[in-house]
Amino acid sequence: MGTTTPPRTLAEALRARGDESLAGLLRARPDLLNPVPNDITQLATRAGTRASVVRALEHLDRFALQTAEALAVAQDPAPYDTLLSLLTGDGLDDGEQRDDVGAAVTAALPGALATLREQALVWGEDERLRLVRTARELLAPSPQHPSPTGLGPTVAEATAGMSPGRLQEILVASGLPATHDPVSAVAALSALFTDRTRMAELLDTAPVEALSVLDRLVWGPPYGEVTPNPTPPVKWLRDRGLLLPVSTRTVVLPREAALHLRAGRAHRVPEPVPPVVAAAAERDPQAVDRAAAGQAFTALSTVEELLKLWNGGGPAILRAGGLSVRELKRVAAALEVTEPIAAFWVELAYAAGLLASDGESDERYAPTPAYDEWLDLPAQDRWTHLATAWLPATRVPGLVGGQDAKGRALSALGPELDRSAAPEVRRRVLALFAQLPPGTAPDPETLLRRLRWERPLRGSSPSGEGTDLRSRLALWTLNEAELLGITGRGALSSQARALLAEGEDAAGALLAPLLPEPLDHVLLQADLTAVAPGPLERPLAETLSVLADVESKGGATVYRFTPGSVRRALDAGQAAADLHAFLAAHSRTPVPQPLSYLIDDVARRHGHLRIGAASAYVRCDDEAVLNEILADRRSTGLRLRRLAPTVLASQADPGSLLEALREMGYAPAAESAEGDVLITRAGARRTPPRTPPVPVPEGPPTPDDTLLGAAVRAIRAGDTAATVVRKEQPEGTTGARASGSLPRTTSAETLATVQAAAMTGTAVWIGYVNAEGAASQRVIAPVRVEGGFVTAYDHTADEVRTFALHRITGVAELAEDGEG
Repeated sequence: MGTTTPPRTLAEALRARGDESLAGLLRARPDLLNPVPNDITQLATRAGTRASVVRALEHLDRFALQTAEALAVAQDPAPYDTLLSLLTGDGLDDGEQRDDVGAAVTAALPGALATLREQALVWGEDERLRLVRTARELLAPSPQHPSPTGLGPTVAEATAGMSPGRLQEILVASGLPATHDPVSAVAALSALFTDRTRMAELLDTAPVEALSVLDRLVWGPPYGEVTPNPTPPVKWLRDRGLLLPVSTRTVVLPREAALHLRAGRAHRVPEPVPPVVAAAAERDPQAVDRAAAGQAFTALSTVEELLKLWNGGGPAILRAGGLSVRELKRVAAALEVTEPIAAFWVELAYAAGLLASDGESDERYAPTPAYDEWLDLPAQDRWTHLATAWLPATRVPGLVGGQDAKGRALSALGPELDRSAAPEVRRRVLALFAQLPPGTAPDPETLLRRLRWERPLRGSSPSGEGTDLRSRLALWTLNEAELLGITGRGALSSQARALLAEGEDAAGALLAPLLPEPLDHVLLQADLTAVAPGPLERPLAETLSVLADVESKGGATVYRFTPGSVRRALDAGQAAADLHAFLAAHSRTPVPQPLSYLIDDVARRHGHLRIGAASAYVRCDDEAVLNEILADRRSTGLRLRRLAPTVLASQADPGSLLEALREMGYAPAAESAEGDVLITRAGARRTPPRTPPVPVPEGPPTPDDTLLGAAVRAIRAGDTAATVVRKEQPEGTTGARASGSLPRTTSAETLATVQAAAMTGTAVWIGYVNAEGAASQRVIAPVRVEGGFVTAYDHTADEVRTFALHRITGVAELAEDGEG
């Protein structure tokens, strides 16, 4: 094909592209790479398939899509000027189309057209622009699928099958000369509707009510229902072809008439420029960073508290997967948040790999070993771990509590929460935040408008949860970013900007100075409470959480000491002396006497009773205590009986007996079969090593430059093999004659030809069948022929390979320049 010859097909247009342009196509539409096309023709065929075209259209912005829609209703092929006129109008609409909009369209159209060309949705020179056939079918109007432009079929399409007599009646009513040729009649009517002067004269004679009917149909949908006896205005329009019948009860406004009424515009409002994201508030950037850092610290504390709840084994997993509504409510109550926010924290811990199922027969959720490693990290690194797990996650906590397409409830940690569009929306929202000056909080409504402009076809979801999933994902992103500390007071923080642009280390370095330093002390109060005026060092916090119960949280945390909490510390192996020493070492105030008395009193009674497994037994050196238990009415359900003066037996299991006696006010201790006191250590249950959930990809991943380069070389080489000119075989030989067919030669002819090619260093064309039986055409330059094998440079694969002679179906010499 000469350099000035316009392409006749999409394959020819792609073949004329450079390697960089082909790589751009494969990068924009990675689905075309799976598997790598054999040649340009196969690439063009795959680029025109319905699934691939739909995916490409979904990635267009509003104006590129409007450009494609205009081409879909234009003639095929369409000149550039016609396309521009469809987007700007003909300028005869009484100034409704402002000059600035027309100028913006004129400036933006080359870029939109370049995008469509790059993605192989449009091909051809500016004088003959062609929209690929599949895209035209998807965007062109039909009764079942009206065009996005609101335009109906052309006069020729709407009158197909109409009787010549009816066509003549329309011509006469419109003031046109009658003709018995249907083609001429359709052409005359189309010419009338596209002639601005004659069409205006025709409409000047229309009744006012008829013009009102046209006004209702002009911007779509163009279809309307009529009765067997239509009103005079409708009859006037129908008689003159301004309404053409689609069925016995349906009429349509033909495209040419609608374009006249629209002043030539395919769209009511072209949108060549993306909407601007407006600022809702301007805040001090340092205040934003501090607010975000405070929320980041709260996020770390909340995740720790959540997993501490499930330290000894979390809730059971539903049979269908996920967390029950009751368990989610318990989590929300424990964290003092709403259920949707509780679902977010649970899903975040799961996405970060800190929480998983234990895999036991009675499957439950529990922290993973990675949780312990996470706890040992500095606070800023723990935050970046959570943030980097949230950004690419495809699970959407906002869906929890809703229903799927089949009406089933969606549960936290359930299997139906993945939405592949979530990471793209999340990153795009944050990118729009980052484009604003530091400290600027965007207006959510303008943010949503911008997202809808960027991906107008990506709003709907097959899952049945709404028609604008991307907008819902964006709103959830705004809330989740604030909870996580990505944003502060509605604006993007500096540490989040660094995370997006530079990575985790840069973000952690900015966040670290803003986080509160952990304290090594508390303030003990006389009312059996301890006040932590800030975050505590981990060993202190862990020990104190066992020794006391959290009473209130906030800037300062209040812990309360109770007999039960002190007993919990003793059960964990602490002695009374250890507790006294711990409090004295970590309190900035003297240890109150009531607290010392409480510890000594609980310690004196702790372990006085011993419970083991018989089914269960109670033993105590003090017979009076056992007599007291037997006399207590509350012990009736335990079915106790005396085995010895210091031993009682029970039919209850040891755990139930232990809890029952504690509820009665005693402080029993469990003992082993050897008689030793069993120490209960909190937080020992962990799942086996687990990997975080893998995000569900939206489509094929974007290929890297290395893969793109190799793919382009393979496609070029395959195209060379498929289109290379072969020498004509002499009469009587079995070589291939038809382009694209495998060459056929005898074994002797094959051996002689490849040996000659190896001696002269020339390339030949072969047909080859591999071990799996797949046939292919290759252009090779033989280097060595021996032992039944040919070692050659394979131009198709761009590498040196070895071919078995018996698998070569035939060989043909390549034509020299000027032959063929």
